[in-house]
Amino acid sequence: MSDHLDELETRDPEQRERQQFAALAEQIANAKVNAPGFAAALAGVDPDALADRAALARLPVLRKSDLMARQAEGPDSHRPFGGLTAVKTGRLARIFVSPGPIYDPEGRGEDWWRMARALYAAGFRRGDIIHNCFSYHFTPAGMMLESGAHEIGCAVIPAGVGNTEQQVRTIADIRPTGYVGTPSFLRIILEKGKELGGDLTSMKRALVSGEALPPSLRAELKGHGIDVRQCYATADLGLIAYESIPDAGLILDEWVIVEIVRPGTGDPVADGEVGEVVVTTLNPDYPLIRFATGDLSMLLPGVSACGRTAPRLKGWMGRADQTTKVRGMFVHPSQVAEICRRHPAIAKCRVVVDRDGANDTMTFRVEVAAADRGAALEAAIGAAIQSVAKLRGDVVFVDTGSLPNDGKVIEDVRKHD
Repeated sequence: MSDHLDELETRDPEQRERQQFAALAEQIANAKVNAPGFAAALAGVDPDALADRAALARLPVLRKSDLMARQAEGPDSHRPFGGLTAVKTGRLARIFVSPGPIYDPEGRGEDWWRMARALYAAGFRRGDIIHNCFSYHFTPAGMMLESGAHEIGCAVIPAGVGNTEQQVRTIADIRPTGYVGTPSFLRIILEKGKELGGDLTSMKRALVSGEALPPSLRAELKGHGIDVRQCYATADLGLIAYESIPDAGLILDEWVIVEIVRPGTGDPVADGEVGEVVVTTLNPDYPLIRFATGDLSMLLPGVSACGRTAPRLKGWMGRADQTTKVRGMFVHPSQVAEICRRHPAIAKCRVVVDRDGANDTMTFRVEVAAADRGAALEAAIGAAIQSVAKLRGDVVFVDTGSLPNDGKVIEDVRKHD
């Protein structure tokens, strides 16, 4: 049996890039014609001109807050999805509701969310029984994993969350091969099983998501005989990336194009730099283009030792929205980006918010080459801070490359009692 779900996973990286951007041209043309919510943003865009990442980076970023606003405030003809779906609502398979509320469509077709790839990499195969502890109530996670399991040929126990005693009894009786759900709930089930004397040893593998998987918890679950892999997916996009080898990065799905951008902007960062994950899906039913996830990560060099050749994300590294309040005014990453844009000499910037006694302080630590430093530039950056953020901030020059590579553009170090 193959170690890979299909031949897409082992494509030559350059071939994958060409094929994905050919599919992107079709996706843009599809969105312009069939998704009226994209009409204005794509009005002047020639689909055939989107041949590379530089061209893609010129398109606007769509944020979750924009998605909520379009769904809530758009014309009735665009509801409930803000005009961003390319199929009529009545032709969908399901409509989900995520907190916000945000309405998430599911089109018709097998494995619409593309989760089979993550399950296969986690070791699930045809004939396995999967105990599915993702929620089936309103949100799509339960159905996302179930559709992927059916694509592989697995049977599914739709367990959902809660009811730990019933979870233990069901696992002991049916003897599933493995588990899908959050890692913390798997630990709870195992603890309850020990308390009740339930035999849960049939579960040998797990695919987890929805929260962090620290090494200590992975090791603890391994101690129960369960080999754990994780994946990264959202209700908006479906599968984004998945793990094949523990702690070796998350391999990008074959049907998404991922960019890493500087928080608060749509500008791609340099290779190896931490930034916000922005995803363009090649799903023709819901053609989300440059959708900002709000998550921080970075791309790893090279390819996975498992033979899959798609790029890899390091994993979740925090949230990109670092908005904070200083002296009663909100400071946003987009404002920091605008200040940097006004001064090309700034290679990188980090705003440090602290407190001097009872007073908030705001320091802009800016990477500027020694030859470009001077009182005039310091004063000009200070004036830009006042103009954009409506607050006074101190400017400190630091050496190029000295700021941490962690994706933070605003760091709040105040102690909050």
